[in-house]
Amino acid sequence: MNGPEITINFASELHGLAAPARRKGTTAFVTDGSSTLGHIVESLGVPLTEVGAVLVDGRERPVSYVPRERESVEVLAVRRPQSVPGAPLRFLLDVHLGTLARRLRLLGVDAAYESEDIGDPELATRSAAQRRVLLSRDRGLLRRRELWAGAFVYSDRPDEQLRDVLGRFTPRLAPWTRCTACNGELKDADKETVRERLEHGTRRTYDVFAQCTACDRVYWRGAHHAKLEAIVDEAVREFGDAVA
Repeated sequence: MNGPEITINFASELHGLAAPARRKGTTAFVTDGSSTLGHIVESLGVPLTEVGAVLVDGRERPVSYVPRERESVEVLAVRRPQSVPGAPLRFLLDVHLGTLARRLRLLGVDAAYESEDIGDPELATRSAAQRRVLLSRDRGLLRRRELWAGAFVYSDRPDEQLRDVLGRFTPRLAPWTRCTACNGELKDADKETVRERLEHGTRRTYDVFAQCTACDRVYWRGAHHAKLEAIVDEAVREFGDAVA
């Protein structure tokens, strides 16, 4: 590129996404004279889903702004908690975030997820059609223009992923009300009604059941309940103000 030279500085929260050479504070960048702030920021590795504001010489500018010679650009991280106006807070997760999807559902958070890779275009289009925040660790996916709203999931560990999403969006929690398999809503189920779906040992041992209103899956407090309860208790303890 042979155009205006600007300086650019990314907030520390964005250093893990920015190109390595841009993680050391303010650096010089030569533009082509026609690229917008949004294009420049994304070309340096940071999806706009992670940007809260862009300041030019201390003044906030839209991402459509084309910077000029010697202007100083500061890229701020999105503010937390982040509000998502225009629709009920719902999520769509890509194929690599299955565990996170199940844990969000465990907490009663509406989290759509496909276990098969349906492709980036379809994910972005579905996000827009259903007004869902797309969660992904794929920066390329989060740069797609048809996307309605999105967020980069910073960790590859499910415990940290869950805390990240809950802390960023503060969804209302309603534990044990959503099917972890399909995202449908659960209802209390009479034991006699679901008897034919149960193994003999389960029928003998348990008396309290719930059933998904969408896929008919039956739930009870089985061997894994203590582990799930620990996940719920920790989330409610830390994000209790968001409990429905």
